[in-house]
Amino acid sequence: MEDPTAPGAGNPPANGYGNGNGGGKGKPAAPKGRETFRSQRRESEGSVDCPTLEFEYGDTDGHAAELSELYSYTENPEFTTNRRCFEEDFKTQVQGKEWLELEEDAQKAYVMGLLDRLEVVSRERRLKVARAVLYLAQGTFGECDSEVDVLHWSRYNCFLLYQMGTFSAFLELLHMEIDNSQACSSALRKPAISIADSTELRVLLSVMYLMVENIRLERETDSYGWRTARKTFRTELSFSMHNEEPFALLLFSMVTKFCSGLAPHFPIKKVLLLLWKVVMFTLGGFEQLQALKVQKREELGLPPLAEDSIQVVKSMRAASPPSYTLDLGESQLAPPPSKLRGRRGSRRQLLTKQDSLDIYNERDLFKTEEPATEEEEESAGDGERTLDGELDLLEQDPLVPPPPSQAPLSAERVAFPKGLPWTPKVRQKDIEHFLEMSRNKFIGFTLGQDTDTLVGLPRPIHESVKTLKQHKYISIADVQIKNEEELEKCPMSLGEEVVPETPCEILYQGMLYSLPQYMIALLKILLAAAPTSKAKTDSINILADVLPEEMPVTVLQSMKLGIDVNRHKEIIVKSISALLLLLLKHFKLNHIYQFEYVSQHLVFANCIPLILKFFNQNILSYITAKNSISVLDYPCCTIQDLPELTTESLEAGDNNQFCWRNLFSCINLLRLLNKLTKWKHSRTMMLVVFKSAPILKRALKVKQAMLQLYVLKLLKIQTKYLGRQWRKSNMKTMSAIYQKVRHRMNDDWAYGNDIDARPWDFQAEECTLRANIEAFNSRRYDRPQDSEFSPVDNCLQSVLGQRLDLPEDFHYSYELWLEREVFSQPICWEELLQNH
Repeated sequence: MEDPTAPGAGNPPANGYGNGNGGGKGKPAAPKGRETFRSQRRESEGSVDCPTLEFEYGDTDGHAAELSELYSYTENPEFTTNRRCFEEDFKTQVQGKEWLELEEDAQKAYVMGLLDRLEVVSRERRLKVARAVLYLAQGTFGECDSEVDVLHWSRYNCFLLYQMGTFSAFLELLHMEIDNSQACSSALRKPAISIADSTELRVLLSVMYLMVENIRLERETDSYGWRTARKTFRTELSFSMHNEEPFALLLFSMVTKFCSGLAPHFPIKKVLLLLWKVVMFTLGGFEQLQALKVQKREELGLPPLAEDSIQVVKSMRAASPPSYTLDLGESQLAPPPSKLRGRRGSRRQLLTKQDSLDIYNERDLFKTEEPATEEEEESAGDGERTLDGELDLLEQDPLVPPPPSQAPLSAERVAFPKGLPWTPKVRQKDIEHFLEMSRNKFIGFTLGQDTDTLVGLPRPIHESVKTLKQHKYISIADVQIKNEEELEKCPMSLGEEVVPETPCEILYQGMLYSLPQYMIALLKILLAAAPTSKAKTDSINILADVLPEEMPVTVLQSMKLGIDVNRHKEIIVKSISALLLLLLKHFKLNHIYQFEYVSQHLVFANCIPLILKFFNQNILSYITAKNSISVLDYPCCTIQDLPELTTESLEAGDNNQFCWRNLFSCINLLRLLNKLTKWKHSRTMMLVVFKSAPILKRALKVKQAMLQLYVLKLLKIQTKYLGRQWRKSNMKTMSAIYQKVRHRMNDDWAYGNDIDARPWDFQAEECTLRANIEAFNSRRYDRPQDSEFSPVDNCLQSVLGQRLDLPEDFHYSYELWLEREVFSQPICWEELLQNH
């Protein structure tokens, strides 16, 4: 791990979060000495300075923001080039009219002419026509008066272009450009690759991205024709058309080719954005995932979900209260500091005299005595203070009400929760484990997996089992694993499994054999784009589609390029994190072993330490970074004349309190980490070994409920491994976990007495999982249907008499093949006789 205080690219220094605009301006210096150190540490903790972030998590950002992220600021002059190419072509075809004045039939006729002119040998002429098409997809902004008009006509033109077959034509051109060995060799010979090396690819990918993004967007005002076109387009992208692979696989192959160094000129940001949007369009976003989950549970005969997890998380609040709650609430409800110190001292003596475990078992961990423990740690000046400081304000919803005399006073400031946010869950394995322990204790033997027989057990055990069964949750994965075990045991009697040809299934089949390379390539790019990564000579160059041909000569140009590079990296992180999360969620719903296959390859490719490395930075600074120049964003830059750039306009950025894409990326990466480690003890131990607890705790400074929830989940699964002293020192964190994270009954996470905390054979765990995955893949995908059980033909005459389909050019090389493989090969008759 790198030094957590090392500032990332474009981030302010780590000794303070600055003024919230990413400029790195710290606060005025305090008086020297101990007070200076304390004030600096308080500032770095950022617990009071960070307001609650009004962030709504979703599939994507706003439509305009998603379109603007397609273009780097270095590409802005090309908007004018696209317009000029269109106008030159349009004047030769249509006299005295503008595009928006044409009837729909005339517009279709013109687009057909454009596509005809696209099929020429000259690359230069092809590029000009492709730029004219791109100008149409960008909304013919030269004839628009506002940004709303540009976005409206962009969407209209994209539907029109799709209906005329533009996407198929551009797909053929994309195949040609990918296989263009001349462009690849030219880029490999150059010492520095620039934006000029990827011009054709950028134009093609931009048109395809605009079509996917505009057609994917659903609106109530869409006509029947547009809705039909959307369904058709989705089907085309999902399934293999004309014996070709699904479009997403072509983009995956571009990613691996780029990472292998064979095509360093590929505009990787555009490829990744398009890949993410194609996967989202074909498989569905988070809302479609929830609907699919409900539908699948119904098909499997499972009880419906108790809650919609997305809605529950949206209704949660960030866990730190405003500062005045601390000042007033603590001063009125807590005893004076002097008395508190005396009480703490007496309690310390008590702890030394009695068994501390007994005391902690008797006392409720989450009562109002807990802040004293935290203050005790602060007064002791523990080295962990800098990591715990941000959690001083974590308790917004106290679990225990104040004394009755003070209740009316504090009720105006504090909202008490009516209940815990999540319905508790219990696995079948938990019930079996509880009954096994109870039977061993009371009757001296066990009954295996029998959870119904309660003979000989006392009445409280009966009640406990009843409560556990009330909250029993059977997941889709449990059913799929059980079915897979039965199919492996009884392949003959159960017959062949019927696998529905869904878009997710087809994508997995296409990715299966190259999936390790795909995952490694994505993680390589993610590592190169992470702000904590140091520049290395051997790392891949992800800036090929942002660096200009001529490097900047003035300070302003350098500042603009610096912002552009940081923005470029942020967009790459956003697209990869969202893509990986979508793939994992869809594969998990489709079949648990497909999910496990992808997960295991991510883990083997060091995804867990990579994500922790990403969070080992000033996260609050990353989330509030302003790496954007609003006047240069599409569609604003197409309507207004670009003003003369100044230092003020470059530093201004937007007026938002945070950067949407960076907060979105952080939540995605945390969700990804949760998916990789959930119920996997070997991977949970990786979190412990890589010392993730302080790294994750620093992320709790960000006052956003969803981000905090996933951080607390990751802390919860490793608390039992961190030791009693850590739990004692981090009671605020433990309380926040209790409040925010779903309860698993019989989960002894808060004490560490669980059987799972014992030493574990981690290698065996991963090997067993891998064996199950390989058995699943082999059974489903490695062989033709019924080949294992079909009778074998042992008759020499019938085998030699079978008709073989030979390639068309076989008769040209037949004599050469005979000479090389038959006549020139010596036959050792003795060996033949010995073998037979």
